[in-house]
Amino acid sequence: MDEQGVGWIAAIIIGGIAGWLAEKFMKSDMGIFMNIILGIVGAIVANAILGVFGIALGGWLGYLIAGFIGAVILIFVGRLIRR
Repeated sequence: MDEQGVGWIAAIIIGGIAGWLAEKFMKSDMGIFMNIILGIVGAIVANAILGVFGIALGGWLGYLIAGFIGAVILIFVGRLIRR
């Protein structure tokens, strides 16, 4: 996260926003703590997936986009596993 210019406090805030956006987009019902976790872990997952394709997102906006994409993927996978 430090490579992208996003500190830990900013990662928590941006991760929470990304998780909340993904929660609304996927119409799921999660708490704020889970939104933060989904946003942060989702950003890590999305950056890994996008890195395979040679796409690098940096900074606040890149972290938010990656967090949203990754959180949506995690919610989708979670729904598949629960079924």
